[in-house]
Formats: sequence, C-alpha cells, structure tokens
Amino acid sequence: AGSHPPFPPRTMLSTMRSCARNTMLRAVPARFMSTSFDAEFGSKLFSGNVADKYLKKHGESVELLSTPDWTTKKADKVAAAILDWGKDNGATVFTHWFQPMGSAGVRPGLTGQVQNYAFTFGKDGKPLWKFGADELLKGESDGSSFPNGGLRATHTAGGYTILDPSSPVFIRGDTIHIPTVFISWTGHALDEKTPLLRAEQALNKSAMRLLNALHYHVDGVQSNIGLEQEFFLIPRDAYARRLDLQMTGRTIVGKNAPRGQEMCDHYFAPLNQHALECIKAIQEEAFMMGIPLRTRHREVAPNQYEMAPFFGSASTQIDQNIVVMQLCEEIATRYGLACLMQEKPFADINGSGKHNNWSLGTKCGINLLNANQVTKASGSKDVFPTIITAIVAAVDKHGDLMRASISSPGNDFRLGACEAPPAVVSTYLGDSLTQFLDDYRNGKADEYKPAKKMLESGVEAVASFEVPAEDRNRTSPFPYGGHRFEFRAVGSAQNVSMVNTVLCTITAEAFDDMAAKLESGMKPKEACKETLDKHWKVIYNGNGYDPTWPETAVKNGVWRIDSGVEATEMMGSAKNIELFSKMNVMSKEELLARKDVQLQHYSGFVEMEALCFIDMVKQQILPALAEAGMDAAPVKKAPAS
Repeated sequence: AGSHPPFPPRTMLSTMRSCARNTMLRAVPARFMSTSFDAEFGSKLFSGNVADKYLKKHGESVELLSTPDWTTKKADKVAAAILDWGKDNGATVFTHWFQPMGSAGVRPGLTGQVQNYAFTFGKDGKPLWKFGADELLKGESDGSSFPNGGLRATHTAGGYTILDPSSPVFIRGDTIHIPTVFISWTGHALDEKTPLLRAEQALNKSAMRLLNALHYHVDGVQSNIGLEQEFFLIPRDAYARRLDLQMTGRTIVGKNAPRGQEMCDHYFAPLNQHALECIKAIQEEAFMMGIPLRTRHREVAPNQYEMAPFFGSASTQIDQNIVVMQLCEEIATRYGLACLMQEKPFADINGSGKHNNWSLGTKCGINLLNANQVTKASGSKDVFPTIITAIVAAVDKHGDLMRASISSPGNDFRLGACEAPPAVVSTYLGDSLTQFLDDYRNGKADEYKPAKKMLESGVEAVASFEVPAEDRNRTSPFPYGGHRFEFRAVGSAQNVSMVNTVLCTITAEAFDDMAAKLESGMKPKEACKETLDKHWKVIYNGNGYDPTWPETAVKNGVWRIDSGVEATEMMGSAKNIELFSKMNVMSKEELLARKDVQLQHYSGFVEMEALCFIDMVKQQILPALAEAGMDAAPVKKAPAS
C-alpha cells in the first residue's frame, strides 16, 4: 500500500473541484425558444425540407430518399447534396457512425467513428473537396479491436461500415454523421444495429402474412418505439471526489445521505434551476438534429431526471437515443455537472430505467395495437385479438430472451426493487382486455371496445373528464397501455437495439405461427383459443411486487431468471439458436458471439468495481485512517482477502 500514492491527491481534488465550480459559473444559459429558433429545428438533419432544398440543386427531390434504391442508382447526387449542406453548416468532416457490441456504460455515446475531412489538397495547394458516393456508402475498419465474441481476430480483422438508409444523416459540430451498419469480411454482424434491421424485415414479412390471412392488406408493418430516458445530474465537484463514480458509474461503498426520497418530494417537482439550464441546452442541441426531445421532468430520486421524445421507427429512435445519451454526458460538464446513466448509482434510492414503449404500425399510419383504429381500418373484428394473442404467446415462450436482453450488473441491482419490475417476465393486459380475450376464445364476444369512464373532482368549477377504464400497472415488466406495450425493465445505460431485436423477432415468429393456423383452415377464434389456452399463464394483472408472486410464477411455468448471468447464458439455448436462425436475424455464430460479449461485459464491469474498491481502500481510506490516528489493521486485511 505504501507504494501507491493517494489517488487522487488532495491538491488534485481541490483543483478538480475548483475547475468544476468555475465551469458552473461560466455556463451559458440555453436560448429562449423563439420563432427564429423554430426555423432552426431539424436544420442539422438531412431529411424533409432540409434535404429537399439541397437535392433540388442536383436535380432531385426528397422523394428520392423514400426508398433505399438511391444507394445503388443515385448515391453521387445524394453525396453532393450532403456535402453542400455540410459546408453551409460549417461541417467539413464526415464519419461513418456505428454501434459496436458491448459498449453500454463504458463507451461515451456507445458508438464507433473515424472522422475524416471531406477534402484533400490539389496540385495547386488548395483544398480539393472529396466526398462522393464511395465515401458516403462504405468504409473499412479493423473489426478485431472491438468486442466481437470470436467473430474476428487480429489475423482475420476486416470490418466494413455500410450506410443505413433507414436512418437520416445528421450534423453535430463540424462533423457529418452517417449512420451505418458494421459487417465483417465473412458477412457476420459486428454491431448492434444489423440484427435489429434484420428483425424488422422478419417482422414486416410475418406481419404481412398474418394480416393477409385475416384479409387485411397493407403496404408494410414496422415497430415504433418511444424511449423514456432516466438519469442523474450531480455536482461535478462531488463526482470528482468519488473514484467509484468516475470508474464504474456507481457508488461502491459509502454512507447514505440523511435525506433521500423518504418524503416523496422529488417526483415532478420544479426542476433545479442549474440542472434545468443544462437540460434546456441538451434539448436545444437535440432539436437542431431533428430529435423531438419533448418531455423533461424530475424523477423520484434526488437529482434524478427524465427526458422523452415522440414515438418513431425503432431504428431511428435508437440512433437518436444514443445521441441524447452522449449529449447528456458532454453538455453536463459545461454546467459543472456529471450525468450518471448507470442503472443503480446510489444505494437505497431509485435507480434509472429506459422504458421501451413499443407498438406496431402500418406504413400508412395505422397502429395495430389500437383496437378501435385497427378494427375500423381493417373492417374486421378479428385482427386486434389475433395480434394481441400472438404477442401473449411470444412473451410466454421467449420470456428468457426478454430477460437476457436487459441483463447488466447495474440492472440486476434495480430489478425487483421498488422502482422496477421483478425478474419475472409476465404481461399485464388489464381486466377489461383480459376478460374480452377470455370471452373471445370461448365464443362469447366478437369486438373489443376499450371502455372509458367519467371522473368527477367534486369541484363544481372543474368539468368532469374521461379516463380509460383500466388503471396503470407499474409493477409489470411488459404492461399493455391502450395503444402500446411498455417494456419497463430496460436499463438506463443500455443500447436498446438488442431489446427491440428480441421483441421484433419473437413477435414475427408468433405471427407466423398464427398465420399457419389460419392458412390451414382454422377460424381466427379457433386459432386464438388454441394459442391462449396454452399461454394464458403469462397474463398477470396483479401486484408484481407481491412477495409471493415470483414463486407462484415459477409454479405456473412463467419465466423467472433472477441473475443476469444466467439469463445471458439462455441466449445460447437450442430454442433461441433455432429462433434467430429460422427468422434470418442471427446465425448461430452471431448469437453465441453476442452471448460471449454480454458475459464479458458483465464480468468486466464487476471486475472494475472490485479493483476500484481495492484502490479506494488502499489509496483513500487507509491514508485517511492513518491521518486520523485510527487503527487501520482490520481494513488492511479486507482487500487482501
């Protein structure tokens, strides 16, 4: 211990705290949202009117971007338009922007990128712009230096970034960001996004097959999500004093503050004014990039906040959420704050989640989880109950995959506490929908009409108002909320690509199973009855915090996996290998690679926490005891043991 200097030295701590305070004083308040600001909304996103303006200079229009065909036919025109747009916005650098595996909680922004200037120098020594179709569409990188689960090695390292046309190009600072997938020389997916896009393809194909079997014909189906991002903002000078927060994102040891959330006085309270300026700056920059980060509010724990955007396609929403996470971390420093994304940074107060609100929509905008809307659009009373039945079956059959998709050390601390569902994967449908499905499968009902009820405040001046007949159940990991399912168990630090890859894939398989029954001649009610009779056990409308529920769930055959490590191991089961393979989402090698990466990520985090604790004992706690003249012998033995 004597060979290790105290870390950080007290003089360094003092300097860091001083710098943090000075940063707070220099922080520039976010601009007031004015009419001139509105004109800048989305100006850093190559989409809509912004893209149309620059494409027209090259004889095209924004309609060119509506299908991916432009990547093989007119990529040179799009590249020229993007370069003009970039130069007008002071962006002369470009990067292929992708999502490596195993980056949650350790890689700022969760992304990989190599930044290149969009020019070289000509023979005359003047800048010569060089950004065409080749630079836009493809890049090459070393695939072996990222977590890859054995898919790449130093002597077989080729990796390629290929533009993803489903997610718009955007500008941040002086850099044009081009969303891409990341593929190995052998064709294996090395990233989080490629399996998601494959799962979306599978979902579209299977959903179209099911809807056609129900005589409802649409142009296509996609998953849409809305992500509620929770996080902590704490003073950076306090953060600078905590080696564990800096290294691992959470406190490993320490004393609880005398005031926590005992009084329930933080939730929806007025925002701390300093944190508010920081959050406004985050929103302002997000708005410039076309990210509709609409909602902000305080959360249950002290210094905990949440922001949430509008719904959108899963691929685009995930890209935007990753940008928001990076904005939160970087902009917080300007205001003398530190942003903590880790799921459980402090003991005995609420941790942070990222509620994954998930729905299915047709290309023409019909929400397939909205009973009234889909019944009217399809002209069929059978479409909605058939879709819900398939999703119930998917959750029951593949609850292990849903649990595996949210596994991390931080989330294991959070699950089952008072702010998150237990590690039992069930679904809440509400009494009304549950009763309807029961009646439907038994031939007693035809059409689901969501009930409403009127509430009175008892104040004559306040008009009565209409509310859903169903209450909200915040203890379920996957409750139905009227027009969507909410995967509440997702962790705040996650890239939710794997979460939505799982949801899309298991739903696609369930849709295929239902379609096969209908194509064989079964009536919709018969198919639903056979399926619901088998999978009814996964529907649970009670209190998920009831201490008897986990044991009851196991007796009923519902998935319960308390350990994130055990859940991750389930990814490699024969059932799951077959699922992803037959749905053309991941090969056996790709799935097992992700299992290995997730296990390495888990063990790596735990190891960092253990090593950090040892350093804190040796370099901070023992010197403090010695300085105070206290007996340090009992503490000295702890790290050694």
